[in-house]
Amino acid sequence: MKRNTLLLILCCFFSFSSLFAQVEPATTLPNIVWIVCEDMSPHLGSYGEKVAKTPILDQLAKESVRYTQAYSTAGVCAPSRSALITGNYQTSIGSHNMRTLGTSASPSSDYPIGLKPYSTVIPEGVKCFPEYLRIAGYYCTNNAKEDYQFEAPVTAWDESSKKAHWRNRPDKTKPFFSVFNLETTHESQVWARDKEPLLVDPKTVEVPPYYPDDSISRHVIARFLSNVMVMDKQVGEIIQQLKDDGLYNNTILFFYSDHGDGLPFVKRELHHRGLKVPLLIKAPFLPKGTTDDQLISFVDFGPSILSLAGIPIPKTMQGQAFLGTQEAETKRKYIYAARDRMDSEYDRVRSVSDGRFNYLRNYMPEKPYYQNINYRLKNPLMSNLLALKKDGGLNQEQLLWFRPNKVKEELFDTQNDPYEFENLASNPEYASKLAELREEHEAWTKQFGDLGAVNEIELVKNWWGGQTEAPKTAVPEIRLEGGYVTISCQTAGASIGYRTDMQQAWKVYTEPFLATPGEKIFVTAQRIGYQASFKN
Repeated sequence: MKRNTLLLILCCFFSFSSLFAQVEPATTLPNIVWIVCEDMSPHLGSYGEKVAKTPILDQLAKESVRYTQAYSTAGVCAPSRSALITGNYQTSIGSHNMRTLGTSASPSSDYPIGLKPYSTVIPEGVKCFPEYLRIAGYYCTNNAKEDYQFEAPVTAWDESSKKAHWRNRPDKTKPFFSVFNLETTHESQVWARDKEPLLVDPKTVEVPPYYPDDSISRHVIARFLSNVMVMDKQVGEIIQQLKDDGLYNNTILFFYSDHGDGLPFVKRELHHRGLKVPLLIKAPFLPKGTTDDQLISFVDFGPSILSLAGIPIPKTMQGQAFLGTQEAETKRKYIYAARDRMDSEYDRVRSVSDGRFNYLRNYMPEKPYYQNINYRLKNPLMSNLLALKKDGGLNQEQLLWFRPNKVKEELFDTQNDPYEFENLASNPEYASKLAELREEHEAWTKQFGDLGAVNEIELVKNWWGGQTEAPKTAVPEIRLEGGYVTISCQTAGASIGYRTDMQQAWKVYTEPFLATPGEKIFVTAQRIGYQASFKN
């Protein structure tokens, strides 16, 4: 018998006691669904979109609270998803560089020389928040994208696959938290779906002034907005499933995007157009068809879900709940975001905004605004911009992105300058606002830390203790006393999972439990960023 399988054959009396006795009965816990689209600013009719038709989401908005000031923590997916799943700023837990985990779609040219893919080693007290839901009795599913900058431990989800669904829970009375990721609006779908019929007439689209108003810009924008319309129908399919199951009216439903549009000079940037997202929340206790203008950050989502479920918010979470029994007494005054390495290209920019004024601190002013990212070059709009630049075909506003270096500080009034063209940092009329947001940025950095200041290769070496690969989580120790099974792990911060059938989902171990004579129990443990003690 191999030791790392941790197969334990127990001889004791069977009487499984509840691991979750301190939590209210499962029937009192609300069902929660997240529908997450990708790479989309608020292109919904309810937010003022006039070209793309989104009837499903517009109807949802009539049944929901529509939040007007929701922001991601980065203008790109993986760092923002890291903040979503942990309730922590990616810069404080080391998941800030885009991206860290290698994929089949990520060739070596997408990484700097000397850097190999790795799973971020986040602080030992930080968990994926669905783990807390599972401990409380939830069935948690993710369909299907994770992209957290680290490998999620088996304790994070009951299911995480393209087949994951609340309908798969063995006990249909069990409350569920289900995430559905819709990739239809992702940056890549602009070229991947290029042969599909357009649902939007290119002549009708609005071309922002940072693009030339030509046939290529119009076609790409029309393609993107057509994808938005397809995504809207996909949302309708999930909503219909909830209705078919008799769950729609009493389910808390979130719809949002993982960051702003996946188009050039939008995605990866810290302008509001790269960070601001649509957010609709429908719940039986929320007023229908209303608007909420409070500032909300992605780090607030995890705490809010726990608050809605009546689960104590861990002190390790840096966000604050904006819903539920633990809603913060004071509304958020600022949102914060960060840009670090994007694929092969390093940069370091931080932003803080009060919802109107957006402050940017450029820590590498010697870097150009535009960086040559291989993945983005697949977009025909990007190729067109570069060709026009070479031929002198871009105007002054369109050339702003191609400046060879940056100033240290930037300040934009997004109300009067929605495209953030005019830097007010040197304007004496805005000196007090500049000082306010600069001070706030520095206070945020002091409070939460910023690992972006550390060389990435050195950061990984420190995590790995100078070794060439991630450390392995210690093999859990198992004790049997008085018929009770006790499991522990010497690796600080490790989550422990166990199961009696290799076909079952791993359960989260929290306290000793009773088992039956001759029962096989499989155990694994993993600290996030470490190798699991046992993987199957």
